[in-house]
Amino acid sequence: MFPPWLRAVVMPVALAGMVLFAVVLAKLTLEPKAASAALTHNNLRPGDSIRAYLDRPGFQDTARQFGGNIVLGMPFGLLLPVLVPKARGLVRVGIVAALVMLMVELIQGTVITGRAFDIDDVLLNTAGALLAYLLLGRRLGRAVHPRRRHWWHRVAPVLTLRRRPRRNGTADERGPARKALRP
Repeated sequence: MFPPWLRAVVMPVALAGMVLFAVVLAKLTLEPKAASAALTHNNLRPGDSIRAYLDRPGFQDTARQFGGNIVLGMPFGLLLPVLVPKARGLVRVGIVAALVMLMVELIQGTVITGRAFDIDDVLLNTAGALLAYLLLGRRLGRAVHPRRRHWWHRVAPVLTLRRRPRRNGTADERGPARKALRP
């Protein structure tokens, strides 16, 4: 758990990191490429682009495509749990990353010249976010925002029968009310 002064430093740094990530994401994905306009095509079937890259003889293009898409999603897995405590959790990080990347891909496919919608990019970006969350984001999120005590944690001790000390200093098993029922 971070002390309050360190948390006050970490939160703005994480916010600046997310803004920087948004700028880099926009620069990499939303810039028009007029030269490749005739070569682009949308991919709505999961796995088609992945298979196409795996079938290529050049390993470098495949590694750049897979690695780039996975690395592009990693800041979500690292920064989202730090910035938004309610977004902690593997499913929540995955949903937010998938929705943001889906939005980016939709803009690419409909508005940007020379870019196309590719569902495999969304899947790889989301996989990167989940991988980063599992490797480091979960720990960072818990360090900055420790687990909350929910209302049922606060009520449960009141509802359960606890050992109460007796007047002579020894503990009675179920409290003074139960002792009268014993033979």
